Amino acid sequence: MSEVSLEAFAAAHDDGACVIDVREPGEYVGGHVPGAVLMPMGQLPSRTSELDRDRTVYVICASGNRSSAMTDYLVHAGFNALSVAGGTSAWATSGRPVVTGQRPTA
Repeated sequence: MSEVSLEAFAAAHDDGACVIDVREPGEYVGGHVPGAVLMPMGQLPSRTSELDRDRTVYVICASGNRSSAMTDYLVHAGFNALSVAGGTSAWATSGRPVVTGQRPTA
């Protein structure tokens, strides 16, 4: 599995990383990493055309289980994808900013 530590992800995020959140819309609205684009697991396979194959795609969910599965899918589809260890829960617990109350972008 292709996984990235929370610290390495935070550094990439600061540099404008491409982040997709594979949780459901209600979870996303409840709190997500700033700049993360909502692409629920069920929609991701039909939305890969929205992703840039020339950039690393960071995949995040609540704790790492769904993002791990979707990262494997993306890697097999030819993307350079990494699952964020610990997911949004670890991000929030570490004291990093979380956006809440926003409607999903998709």
